[in-house]
Amino acid sequence: MVRIGNVSGFYGDRLDAAREMVGTGDVDVVCGDYLAELTMLILAKAQVRDGGVGYARTFLTQVEQILATCVERGTRIVANAGGLDPAGLAGAVREVAARLGVAARVAHVEGDDLRGDLSAVHPPVRGTPVSANAYLGAWGIAEALAAGADVVVTGRVTDASLVVGPAAWWHGWERADWDALAGAVVAGHVIECGPQATGGNYPFLDEITDRRYPGFPIAEVAADGASVITKPDGSGGLVSVGTVTAQLLYEIGPPAYAGPDVTAHFDTIRIARDGEHRVALSGVRGSPPPPTLKVALNDDAGYRNTMTLVLTGLDVEAKAAYAQELLFGIVDRSAFDEVDVRLLRSDHPDAASNAEATAHLRITVKGADRRTVGRAFSNATMQLALGGYAGFHTTTPPSDASAFGVYRPAAVPRSAVTHTVVLPDGSRRTVADPPRTDAPPDPPATAVAGAPAPLDAGPTRRVPLGTVVGARSGDKGGDANIGVWARDDAGHAWLSGFLTPARVRELLGAEAADLDVDVHPLPNLRAVNVVVHGLLGDGVASSTRPDPQAKGLGEYLRSRVVEVPEALLG
Repeated sequence: MVRIGNVSGFYGDRLDAAREMVGTGDVDVVCGDYLAELTMLILAKAQVRDGGVGYARTFLTQVEQILATCVERGTRIVANAGGLDPAGLAGAVREVAARLGVAARVAHVEGDDLRGDLSAVHPPVRGTPVSANAYLGAWGIAEALAAGADVVVTGRVTDASLVVGPAAWWHGWERADWDALAGAVVAGHVIECGPQATGGNYPFLDEITDRRYPGFPIAEVAADGASVITKPDGSGGLVSVGTVTAQLLYEIGPPAYAGPDVTAHFDTIRIARDGEHRVALSGVRGSPPPPTLKVALNDDAGYRNTMTLVLTGLDVEAKAAYAQELLFGIVDRSAFDEVDVRLLRSDHPDAASNAEATAHLRITVKGADRRTVGRAFSNATMQLALGGYAGFHTTTPPSDASAFGVYRPAAVPRSAVTHTVVLPDGSRRTVADPPRTDAPPDPPATAVAGAPAPLDAGPTRRVPLGTVVGARSGDKGGDANIGVWARDDAGHAWLSGFLTPARVRELLGAEAADLDVDVHPLPNLRAVNVVVHGLLGDGVASSTRPDPQAKGLGEYLRSRVVEVPEALLG
């Protein structure tokens, strides 16, 4: 099997992870994920501001730490840190290698950037997006490694491609090895977010007995696509069926998980403990990918500004209404394209401390005119300081406006994208598509059990939902996902009947009351995956929710008090 260690889950992750992985992980490939929908917008702005540098600079710091050791050992490095300029990052890596005196062979993958020609994108593109990237697959990476590359940098490939590419190269897979490719996609999905697979963001804190910062994850991928998820010996955190299940459920949609190389069927995954800090994933079935590639578009949408007013003690709702009446008497509400006002109640009657008696009135404005949205708005809020409600103060001084973007998902025919690998010798090669992309998305026959029989509930007790289930949530563009799993068969039997779309809307409250909700069963993981459509509006860069990426949504759901069978509360 090939051992692939992740050293980055996002642009800004722990810099020492690469050095620690190479020092203690004993891996064949080091991979790192640096890109997200928001990151592409950030890099687009940096590319203009920094004179053309549109890649993740922190990757170069990590390369400098590990390149000599990796080349000496034959450990390959694969990362999507190239962002909007993979060729530029490849050149920068060569400069680092020359400075270190290391003879490193560097390749890069390009072709994802569609800003030069958007005519084939659907829905049709209006205006000029600041970034427009198709999600490429793993075969450019595999071809670069086969050509002897020590380092492969890419633009926007899928996160899982950073594992699929090395695994396909190592094992000599063909493009129609659907099951093996699907297994590698699952392994890549687990380790792509770094320590989220090894105890990070895990809801059951009592299970994590080693409270040091979690070690970054390793996927041991076998020739048939089965894998074992582990971490470096002696590192902190936890690898368990629970931590891996949590990450399997992170930011997914329906069980048929479509990618550029294969459709991986998450309802066929078998998961089992394989020893201390080792979890085996097997049985994953794959089918051909769709005929189109996913595209992420980011538009420059203007400016936004937020001021948060603190309300203390009595009459909180009356004070909030009075503050808005005064503020929008000072500034014309119609001068803004959008106004979002949220009263966030964390106050308690007869509170034991001043802080516990406070609520927040969070006011966000958006518009095309920076001056109107900026200090003209925030300075106006300060005019309430002596002429407003009793106890007025704000959480921050007056602030200027900041630019924001709008995310739009789209698709493009494969024929409109030229997936290209530039090999270490400088030669360019067009990467071939999979042999079939027109097969139906239905999963192949599988032996994984279906939905459980409903639980005979018996007496119930009102407790937080999280007493008996775990959850992990995240963003999928403007949608939010919440993966919810039970820890035993009885809990799953109850969960699968309890968590309906109507129940989800009820538990999430007013902001989800009118939204479409899907609940996808995943009985093989004792889980359901909830997708709340439209909760995040136009994506994280535009969302005015206090939690714009829905990272805390799962924990909020777990905190809701519901009727739970006493049989599950032993």
